[in-house]
Amino acid sequence: MPRPDDLPSDSASAHELIERLDALSSASEAGPARSGPELNVGILLWPRFPLLSLGGLCDALRHAADRSDQSRPLRCIWTTIGAQNATVESSCGIAIPVQSVFPDVRQFDYVVVIGGLLPYLEQVNKRYWDYLHEAAQAGVPLVGICTGSFVLARAGLMEDHVACVHSFHYDDYRNMFPVLRVVTHADYLIDGDRVTCAGGISVIELAARLINLHCGPDRASKVIHQMTVSRRAGSSFVERRRALGYLSVGDAAVRHAALLMEENLEAPLNIAVIAHMIGTSVRQLERAFMAEMKMSPNEFYRHVRLRYARWMLLNTSRKVTEIAYECGFADSAHFIRVFREIYGVTPGKLRGARAQAASD
Repeated sequence: MPRPDDLPSDSASAHELIERLDALSSASEAGPARSGPELNVGILLWPRFPLLSLGGLCDALRHAADRSDQSRPLRCIWTTIGAQNATVESSCGIAIPVQSVFPDVRQFDYVVVIGGLLPYLEQVNKRYWDYLHEAAQAGVPLVGICTGSFVLARAGLMEDHVACVHSFHYDDYRNMFPVLRVVTHADYLIDGDRVTCAGGISVIELAARLINLHCGPDRASKVIHQMTVSRRAGSSFVERRRALGYLSVGDAAVRHAALLMEENLEAPLNIAVIAHMIGTSVRQLERAFMAEMKMSPNEFYRHVRLRYARWMLLNTSRKVTEIAYECGFADSAHFIRVFREIYGVTPGKLRGARAQAASD
């Protein structure tokens, strides 16, 4: 199957590109019939939430859910959750109605909290807090968008998890939750069954990431194209997609494991931890990787880290030591030895050869 990176150049028509992405999607559906949507998202809106976050998430899901621009909720479903007959006012004053009154949380792949202005953090019915705890107890991953990370932390659901927040709210998070860990240098952070996102257009990158995991690379590429996500520098979803490419495999456990590996390059996870996080055993995961990838999960993980290291060597000016640490190697000597085993050349010589070729 062709990869999305092999699709027409920017000069090709937009309609042709979407048709080819949809053709990839049709080819991937040639297997056994699905019993329902591949991605089902429940959305809790906190008072004075940012409309951009809701719009970015829902628009990404609708582009992925159907062919062309028909927008039928087929492969993805999204639902606003809350109290009976309630509406939630956004920060710009537009109110959004609740579609479903606290349904069974186990139907969702994710429960997403879109936080609002901080002074309104406590101004929700107790049932909202209880619902988040029900989701956590049921093992449903929780996603905090914008100040949704504050909501999860206030609910006591961010212990042993790192939150990703916008730099504007970094000090607020540190002051309100001094014992919790927080970062502000990323668009989003997947930390086990907690996912946090800084908000704004970063929501689109996060949505594309989740769509890639559940619906496949063709759907994620369609989102990136239709929503014109810029290919800016940095260790973002789009940037790592360039470096690592998409993993087009049918086994959901392998796709999920590969995503966790890619999200944890600097501090590699134990395979037993990955298996637990995706709800399978180490032995089952090893069998799935051998069937799909012809290698063990550990071998695949090492190849992913080295492939990203090779990309950085050829496309950035970072020092070899920095690259080694970013790709999860304890020291540069170990990194150089393993890199040479796989690629037959040391990192320094690879970069030198590239510089020589550029000067010729």
